[in-house]
Amino acid sequence: MSTDAPAQAGARRLSFSTRFFYGFGSVAFGVKDNGFSYFLAFFYAQVVGLPAQTVGLAIMVALLLDAFIDPIVGQLSDNTRSKWGRRHPWMYAAAIPVGLSYILIWNPPTGWSQPAQVAYLVAVAVLIRSFISCYEIPSAALAAELTTEYDERTRLLSYRYLFGWGGGLVAYAVTTAVFLKPTAEYPAGQLNPEGYAQHGLFGAGLMLLAILVTSLGTHRQIPHLRSPPSERITFGRLAREMVGTLNNRNFLMILAAGFFLYAGIGLGFATTLYFSTYFWEFSTGEIALFGVSSLLAAIMAFIVAPRLARRFEKKPVAMVLIPTGVAFGVGPIILRLLGAFPSNDSPLIFATIFVTNLLYVGIGVTANILFSSMIADVVEDAELKTGRRQEGLFFAAIAFANKSTTGLGIFAAGLIVSAVKFPTGAKPGSVPEEIVRGLGLIYAPTQVVLYGTAALLLMGYGISRASHMETLRKLAAAADLAQEGEPASSKSGLA
Repeated sequence: MSTDAPAQAGARRLSFSTRFFYGFGSVAFGVKDNGFSYFLAFFYAQVVGLPAQTVGLAIMVALLLDAFIDPIVGQLSDNTRSKWGRRHPWMYAAAIPVGLSYILIWNPPTGWSQPAQVAYLVAVAVLIRSFISCYEIPSAALAAELTTEYDERTRLLSYRYLFGWGGGLVAYAVTTAVFLKPTAEYPAGQLNPEGYAQHGLFGAGLMLLAILVTSLGTHRQIPHLRSPPSERITFGRLAREMVGTLNNRNFLMILAAGFFLYAGIGLGFATTLYFSTYFWEFSTGEIALFGVSSLLAAIMAFIVAPRLARRFEKKPVAMVLIPTGVAFGVGPIILRLLGAFPSNDSPLIFATIFVTNLLYVGIGVTANILFSSMIADVVEDAELKTGRRQEGLFFAAIAFANKSTTGLGIFAAGLIVSAVKFPTGAKPGSVPEEIVRGLGLIYAPTQVVLYGTAALLLMGYGISRASHMETLRKLAAAADLAQEGEPASSKSGLA
């Protein structure tokens, strides 16, 4: 008997192929997210030549505008009726627009005024992120539909994070090692504009491939997925349901934690090249090797997260991992500022930062896998209280938090770079020491506050393994009563 055979209440173990095809699709999001997080702010500030604070503001505005699209996409996806189900029509339709818009953002027009270039950045950033939302939100919502089993969800999402990080890191490694390698004209390859155009073309191809593979690979699961409600879709109904999600305490707490968590992630990614290039003074080849470190970290998280989820509760593990991970991320910076870390000419410096980066990323990805699994568990908690399954809306709301606060993090990075008066187009080793130190003095405590607050807010999340199983039992009992012809009102007492 197939492990994908339908089971009561959807609590089923999934086959390897289902996990693989579901996870592979996150390559698309990984490529886009990696490009935006690692390269975009640096490219438009240091290569195109726009002021760093203006670039940060432009990216934040684009992300905030786009973030409001996510709940709408989530709601429309939840209510889509077609022979291909609720999610797949959106996934197929997004494939080509995602690739084309990603190429555009890495090929800004030359000869335009600065305001025109800023407007171009905002417009194309909104375009690519809107198209990726039309794919990513329905795709992410499948995690809560494919299975309701507490531990299986963590296992399924570990595939998603593995491929998301893997795809992003492949794009990162190829970009830094091949497209941005030093040339006679550009000894610092990170300043070569042609390399970013090549990154855009390569990334677009990867994203198109990933979306098509996951859409086709999970197509056979459509008969096992939930059907949309039969009610007519109206704007008023969509608005009421979106507001109604905020009545769920568990979701509110994890959403609040997500705001701080993703702000820290956005700030960290946006300053990575600044720290690698100017704080640690790594070469382009050494920077490329950090892709290997992060890939090993993603593999570590893929192995560790499901095991931790089986042995312990998700919430306390995530609360421990979030601050532990950031300690490895900012620890070397703090030690350098205190004069207790090797100098940049030490043979130990690269190996030390390589290892701490592996631990920082690995622990962080593990925490994020558990965090996403906790979001999926909110779906049944809300269904029990409202009678509605809104996978798309819940994952869209988290995507909203991710995008809006990642945008704030990138904006904060621009403010930090501007506050310390970081020069544009500077060569490694030429930036005054007080400016480089100032970067670290602001960055490190900011990250400690953001990640620490995220961990503390998770204390308000109340779903455990036992409570989730009880919720599934009540939902199954309600479904049995409905099949026996009981009136809908009698189900409310089960909550």
